[in-house]
Amino acid sequence: MAFTQRSEPARAAILAAARRRFASDGYERTTIRSVASDAGVDPSMVMRYYQNKEGLFSAAVDIDLHLPDVTGVPREEIAGLLARHFVKRWEGELADEAITVLLRSAITNPAAAERMRTVFGQQVLGLVRMVTGDTPDSAMRAGLISTQVLGIALTRYILQLPPVVALDPETLIELFTPVLDGFLTGPLAAATVARSS
Repeated sequence: MAFTQRSEPARAAILAAARRRFASDGYERTTIRSVASDAGVDPSMVMRYYQNKEGLFSAAVDIDLHLPDVTGVPREEIAGLLARHFVKRWEGELADEAITVLLRSAITNPAAAERMRTVFGQQVLGLVRMVTGDTPDSAMRAGLISTQVLGIALTRYILQLPPVVALDPETLIELFTPVLDGFLTGPLAAATVARSS
């Protein structure tokens, strides 16, 4: 669907309002009417751009992890690069509301959970395949990396567990790096690898 330049500010306002609502009220309690009211537009405009709440949610959590290009990066430096990237993605200059909304919603909403699986399944797996040369265990490695990324995000930014929140970003990166390195390039149990292929 083509949109005029004049529609861009309205769409941006709607998406910003939707992210705030989904973050504060959750998927189930967020309504088209409440988002429209927050954005200062008529509900019919939200419907025109996004058709329904599912379409609005999908647009609000259209996430690019902005994973770094690891071409030419020495293998032993990739895990540290990724650890730093993920911390920046959640709380640094790459942070945005969309990824927090998706994580919070994925806990209770099947559509959000599926979106999260797609984001991490495609983007993280693509990077892992590049690093490993698409070995038979690439999907498992990507899944294990995702458990760590999402686990830290959940405990630090959503549940706000005090010991995890208390870590300064540099310490978090330092602790996070060897875990990612083990899953990215370290040996996996032979029986586990056999089952994944």
